[in-house]
Amino acid sequence: MKNNQTGRPQNFALIGASGYVAPRHMKAIKETGNRLICALDPYDGVGIIDSYFPNADFFIEPERFDRHLDKLRRMALSRKRQEDNKVDYVSICSPNYMHDSHIRLALRNDANAICEKPIVLNPWNLDALKEIEKETGKKVFTVLQLRLHPVIIALREKIRKGPKNKIYDLDLTYITSRGNWYYRSWKGDISKSGGIATNIGIHFFDMLAWIFGDVKSNKVHVMTDSKAGGFLELEKAKIRWFLSLDYNDVPEKVKKTGKRTYRLLTLNGEEVEFSEGFTDLHTDTYRDIFSGKGFGLTEARPSIHIAYQIRNETPVGLKGDYHPFLKGLGIRD
Repeated sequence: MKNNQTGRPQNFALIGASGYVAPRHMKAIKETGNRLICALDPYDGVGIIDSYFPNADFFIEPERFDRHLDKLRRMALSRKRQEDNKVDYVSICSPNYMHDSHIRLALRNDANAICEKPIVLNPWNLDALKEIEKETGKKVFTVLQLRLHPVIIALREKIRKGPKNKIYDLDLTYITSRGNWYYRSWKGDISKSGGIATNIGIHFFDMLAWIFGDVKSNKVHVMTDSKAGGFLELEKAKIRWFLSLDYNDVPEKVKKTGKRTYRLLTLNGEEVEFSEGFTDLHTDTYRDIFSGKGFGLTEARPSIHIAYQIRNETPVGLKGDYHPFLKGLGIRD
């Protein structure tokens, strides 16, 4: 997809090339007609790059990667080489706690950033990045792909066209089983991942705030390394939510099908099915950015704030209106 100003395909660098989500970004870059010219990861098992951009340069040291981006930028400025080699965008798929630094690296090198969720861990980090956007003239985009899901878009329209003062009741349940490796990795360290509410819940919190409005109250009932549950009151919804990494929490009828993941959203007792349709949402995100739209720091703020609140709340136990899955966990009020 050509940029309207340069008339050429956009050049990408990618940070976190060995990560789980990186291939989705490689696919999105390729399917939008752009090219990946360099990538960074301290782990060198990144043969997946060959499926998309076998000629991309690869670095395992961030210092050399930064130097490479700077060199390409300076060559473009001096016109010693064609401007086609300058990096226009840096896609960031690194661990959560590194996102802030890697966004700054991108903007310092005169490139826009497309960063995976969560864009940062703390709300005030967004303010600092906003200042750097102003200083550099570059933009920070994030991946909030549920906002592009047809079912979620239709649900939002339904709510917007519904009774103005109606308050909806929702239950959100998301169980995605993880093995022991998870807790040994950076994902199991709350200071690096932001904990379960951030690492696996932030897309859902973004979706809910996008549809049902600002936060009125945010209560946590249970918070452990492997699961969390709480009650979130938004302008137009009261939401009981439960997130888990524990296979034992998967309903028996689902286990019998061989599945290890369970996702359910009920709205006033009726199921909202959105399990399918995720395949191309990263590509759609990239297309959205190139069309002059995209989700930036402002759009990222509500879910960052919700997850931060959850992470710093003291759990109250089984009091008030809590998610029904919490009943069977042996937790006392």
